[in-house]
Amino acid sequence: MNPEAALDKHQDRLMAMPGVVGVGIGGSTDAPVIVIMVNRGGADVRKTFPQTLEGYPVKVEVTGEITAE
Repeated sequence: MNPEAALDKHQDRLMAMPGVVGVGIGGSTDAPVIVIMVNRGGADVRKTFPQTLEGYPVKVEVTGEITAE
């Protein structure tokens, strides 16, 4: 499964989690990662997310609120 398919499979569940403001794919072509963007964080927040999805590492980034302009 490619990273786009993995993200598509889990996107709705991830976006429904408290504090999640976005999801995406990061890293490089050779080493993609699933990125979960949260509005606030700390070590306790990171523990609520999986470490991998469909074999791809998960990276949690604190971005704050994301709004369209």
